[in-house]
Amino acid sequence: MKKARHKKILSLISEFNIDRQEVLLEYLKNEGFKVTQATVSRDIKELNLVKIVSSNGEYKYAQNTIVEDTKAAFTRFDYIFSESIKTVDYAQNIIVIKCHTAMAQAACEMFDNLHWDGVVGTLAGENTIFIVVKNEDIAHNLCEKLRHYIK
Repeated sequence: MKKARHKKILSLISEFNIDRQEVLLEYLKNEGFKVTQATVSRDIKELNLVKIVSSNGEYKYAQNTIVEDTKAAFTRFDYIFSESIKTVDYAQNIIVIKCHTAMAQAACEMFDNLHWDGVVGTLAGENTIFIVVKNEDIAHNLCEKLRHYIK
C-alpha cells in the first residue's frame, strides 16, 4: 500500500501545484487512500520532497532528484537556503532566521540534515527559524556563515 501511495503522491505533485500537506492529504483521500496527516508528513520526508517556486510564482512540492552524498547535501542546502532566507541575526545563543512565507520548514530541514557543530536544536514555523546553540561565540560564527546565503 505504501508503494502505491508513494507512486500516487509523485503523480499528484507532478500534475497539480500542491503547496501544503493538507492539500496533498485531500487529494489522496479523493483517490481512495485512507491516510492521516502524520502519514503524509512521513511520506513527504521519505520521498525527499522539497518546496520549489512554480512558474506562476507560488510554492509547490516537487521531487528532489539530487543524489544523497555530502557534496549533494551541501548543494541542495545552498539552493534551498539561498532561496528561502531573508535575514539572520542572533541574541546570545539563539539564532533567528527570517524566511520567505512557507519556506522556513524546508530551510530548517536542510539545516538539520547537515548536523552543525554546537547546535542544540532548531524550531521552524511558517517564516521563522529559531536555532539554539551552545554559546554566543558559536551563534556569532554560524550567523556569519549563514548570512552568505542571503540574496
